[in-house]
Amino acid sequence: MLYAYTILYVPDVESTLSFYTKAFGFEQKFITPEKDYGELISGGTTIAFGSIELGKSNFKKGFQEMSLNKKPFGIELALTTETIEKDFQRALDHGATLYSAVEEKPWGQKVGYLRDLNGCLIEVCTPIKN
Repeated sequence: MLYAYTILYVPDVESTLSFYTKAFGFEQKFITPEKDYGELISGGTTIAFGSIELGKSNFKKGFQEMSLNKKPFGIELALTTETIEKDFQRALDHGATLYSAVEEKPWGQKVGYLRDLNGCLIEVCTPIKN
């Protein structure tokens, strides 16, 4: 078995894809003609977005929607980079919200947290050196 996708359900798939391409430099891989599902080229695991309506059709028992007006869920998208300060600032310049500034951890890794336009928590970090 392989971990293939993380799908976030968002109010506007097209604007979310645009945000991630501008803020983090990902390329759009796919979007349905209905614009209710789209994917990014993001490495070994695909980051994808589905519309709230698509989520409601998939999850008959309902689900909790993300919001910048609420605390983030206890889950994050973690993105690694060698140029953390530059990439962190680029994300802020393109609409990400600061959650906590970049700091160096005791093991030498630099880590900072942002939220996307939907409220998703995003960790931007340097790779862990072995």
